[in-house]
Amino acid sequence: MQRVAFVGLGVMGSAIAANLLRAGFTLIVYNRSRERALPLEGLGAKITNTPREAVEAADVVISMVTDDNASRAVWLGAEGLLAGVKSGTVLIELSTLSSSWVKELAREATIRGFAFLDAPVLGSKSQAEAGELIFLVGGEARLLDLVRPIFTATGKNIIHLGSTGSGSMMKLIVNLLIGVQAVALAEGLLLVEQTGLEMDKAIQVIANGSAGSPFVKAVAPRIAARNYDTHFALHLLHKDMSYALEEAVHQTVPMPTVATAREIYRLAMARGLGDLDLSAVSEALR
Repeated sequence: MQRVAFVGLGVMGSAIAANLLRAGFTLIVYNRSRERALPLEGLGAKITNTPREAVEAADVVISMVTDDNASRAVWLGAEGLLAGVKSGTVLIELSTLSSSWVKELAREATIRGFAFLDAPVLGSKSQAEAGELIFLVGGEARLLDLVRPIFTATGKNIIHLGSTGSGSMMKLIVNLLIGVQAVALAEGLLLVEQTGLEMDKAIQVIANGSAGSPFVKAVAPRIAARNYDTHFALHLLHKDMSYALEEAVHQTVPMPTVATAREIYRLAMARGLGDLDLSAVSEALR
């Protein structure tokens, strides 16, 4: 069984790490806030004081952090992951990051002689806890085969999208669509409310009609109830949409709809809603 170093124990990272422990993997963990790691210690994980210390005996290294800056620090810092990785280790980045940074990180790993995969995930907190995530993988197929047991222990589907960076790019495209859809849904439900239509019936029509989707079915009731318990933080979706727009500029792809939707998330963040669920974007329209 592979020894896995896992860095970044947020909502999703903690759930994935717990499933790896339940599957029998030896797990060494690091998180900037040590208290986030304590529940995993109770399940058998070893906690370390630095990323570098975490990887010294690992066969596979996994990072799942917030953004490009956090990823850069955890991989390239003086006590970072690349400072302690041994030869032959497979590096996996699960974070949702910009395409440019993922490619830069992959180049740096290759220069130093390490194998690298980007594999951001699709799914919610509950899906992570249930081991039902979808992994979007970029990198060599042979590397994916080496670490496939890790993915199967924590997810229900593994999609190999191609070369390094392709998994990360696909994740950004999915999230920009989520961002636009959530704003449109919030606008529609606000119109339902203001015109006096019965909200429950309206949601039933939307969710089961041609505009319906699993996302709509999950988010519409939250918007209607103004229940913004965090499933996917609003500020993280804003970050992902920003990364997607940066790549669109680089590729000369016009995205006026995404840009407009992103501005509404920015307004929500300015109102102090960034740590709430993405569905709280509806409050920026009130």
